[in-house]
Parts: sequence; C-alpha cells; structure tokens
Amino acid sequence: MNINRRSSLLLKPIYHTPTHPPTDALIPLSPFDTVTYQIHEGLLYAYRPPNPSNEAIEQGLRRLLAEFKEFAGRLIFDDNGRQCILLNDEGIRFVGIEEELLQVQLTRFACGSLVVGCTIHHAVVDGLCFSHFLLAWGQTVRNGIPVLPLPLHDRSIFIPRNPPLFHFEHSEIEYTARQPKAKHPELQHTIVIERAHIPSAFLEKLKSKVSGDNPCDKPYTTFECLTAHLWRKITRVRNLEGELTTKFRIAVNGRFKMRNPTVPMSYMGNVVLWAWPRSTVKDLLSKPVGHAAGLIHDAVARVDDGYFSSFVDFSSCKEKMGGLVPSAYEGDVVLSPDLEVSSWLRMPFYDMDFGTNPPYLVAPSYTREEGFMQIVSSFTGIGDVDVFVSLFDKDMGSFIDGLYYLD
Repeated sequence: MNINRRSSLLLKPIYHTPTHPPTDALIPLSPFDTVTYQIHEGLLYAYRPPNPSNEAIEQGLRRLLAEFKEFAGRLIFDDNGRQCILLNDEGIRFVGIEEELLQVQLTRFACGSLVVGCTIHHAVVDGLCFSHFLLAWGQTVRNGIPVLPLPLHDRSIFIPRNPPLFHFEHSEIEYTARQPKAKHPELQHTIVIERAHIPSAFLEKLKSKVSGDNPCDKPYTTFECLTAHLWRKITRVRNLEGELTTKFRIAVNGRFKMRNPTVPMSYMGNVVLWAWPRSTVKDLLSKPVGHAAGLIHDAVARVDDGYFSSFVDFSSCKEKMGGLVPSAYEGDVVLSPDLEVSSWLRMPFYDMDFGTNPPYLVAPSYTREEGFMQIVSSFTGIGDVDVFVSLFDKDMGSFIDGLYYLD
C-alpha cells in the first residue's frame, strides 16, 4: 500500500462578521474540568465511499470553531494559579501535536473509504459534549451552518453554597493525598484491547436472568446488567483472592442528575463524577449476577444532585483541598483488582454524517490501562452493543471464552 502523507495544517476559526472576538479572553476551568483526566481522548470514524473532499470537511470545521472557540484555544495557568482556557484562536491541527486541545487526521484509501481520527483534551469537555460537537461538525459540512442549540460557554454556573455543606468525604473519592505510586508487580505482562460484540438477543437473556435473580418493581437497565456481567467475568479470570475488595469506577454525568443548577445538554465542559460500587471477590462471584447489578444500581443512584452539590462546595474550600490532588491524576496503568467503565450508549456518535453517509464503524483509540472498558452502541443499529476491553494478554483469552456464558 502506498501512503501519501500531507503536511499538518493549522486550522483557525472562520468568522462571518467583520468584528472578531478578543484573543486574550480566559475561561477558568470548573471543578469538574480540573478533577477529570488531563489527557487526550481519541475516536476513530470509518466511512464508506462516497465522501466529501478534505477541503469541505476542513472548511466546515473552521466555521464550527467560531462557535466552539475553546477547541481553538490553549490551556494555560493565570496569575492566580488557576488552569484556564485561553481563547486565542490559535486553531487546531490536522495531524497534530500535543499542544493543541483538538486534533484531527483524515486518512483516505484507494477504495474511496475515509477514516477520521479525532482527539480532544479531556479537561475541555466530557464525552457527551464532544459527541454534540461532532454532530455539529457533520451538520456544518452538510448545510454550512452549525447545529442548534449553540453551546453554553459559561463554566462559572457551579456556585458553592453559603455556607458550604460537606455531606460526603470527597478527599477519599475524587481527591487523594499526594503520595508516590508503587509499581504494580504484573507490569511485565502486555496489555491488549479487544472489541467484544454483544448481540441484542444475549442482552435480553442477560436482563431476564438479572430480573429473575433480583425481582424488583423497576427492572435494571441494559448498562447495569451488562456491567454487572462484565465485572464478574473479569474478576473471575484475574484469579484474585476471595477476601480482596474489588471496586468499579463508573462515570456519572451530572446533566442527568443536577437540579441546582440545572445543566443543559448544550453546556460546554465536563460534568462527570464517579460511582464506586464495591464487593469482596468471594461475594461477587458466589452471588448471582443480579446481586452485582444491584450494587451498581445503588452506587450510581447515590451520585445524585446532593452529591454533585457537595462536590462543588468541597472543591471550592481551600481548607478542605489542602494537600489534595485529583485521584484521576494517579495515572494507574493497572487497575486490578478494580475496573473502570465509560459508557457511550447515550452518545449519538453514529449520527455524525458529512452529507454522504453516516459512519459504518466508530471505535475508541487504544487505551493502555488494564481493566478499563468503553461501551458503545454497535454499528448494526439493532440494539447490539460493543465493549472495548483492556486486559493483560494472559487473561484476555479466558475472558472472551467465558463472556457469553450466563452463570
């Protein structure tokens, strides 16, 4: 295969008014932005032919950057030591470097297929906000105008209560004391990632089994049933000691939880905290899958409006925050005996259409983090789900072999 690589391009916003906004404005990050992962997250979109030209895709992106100005800016620290986004219109780069907050690469094949690779710095937006940006990009290429509603840029809407109320001990959850990390004893093993396809028929059988294990008035969701199943399967192949505690880090989006303030879907930024269901290995594996689903359901339910408000108050209190750093900064490569999951089931990634056809495959970039999972709706469009799982190579085969067995 012959590969012709274009030199990288710096794309800056296109404004349709003679007066451009100032390029020295600063947007301080919210507590939800600073507590999340300070990394680039990646996505790959694959399109069958025909596809629009590179120029059409680039021009649509430049028009959209006039509305999503944060992506064309840079992360800096202001004079008070706060991390901010500088709205300097420096732009985003095709085939980029780490300095840019948004990076895009287009790869075209001789057959006419197109792969669009995107990475975004997680401190700028969460996954739901990024999916709305991608939808707006597709619409801008198709129609020449951004999608409505336009993004809400005000990150100062999270105002601590007076007096503050600390109902939860966030210093042991979202934050941690600074301490050196011990090297994990199993780092000599290779971490691999696999896509596990979960048919809708299997999901229905799983949900039926969960309901039979733990009957209740309201059935558990597909997410709760599937993550309970995955938690048990991965814990089993890890061969952990029975008295060891295993925890499951689950992202919870505040747009569906917060009431004061109510956060619109168009909010530009992060609004994610985490639920932490936990169990001993022995209880998790000896009790039915419905028990694990109940643990997940209850833990997610506890991350409610009161929990989010308590986090805002805690993060704004200098006395509470002394000596603490976000636990997401720890940078664990190996999560065992724990797990982490990010669900994209509510995110309309397959609706990103440049005007010729929607993508036939959406996939996350490789994440070298043992025990990390991403759940996405499948390209089949019939209720199937794809799970991208990172595990040690020594465990992956046993996990895939036992995945479709309902024990």
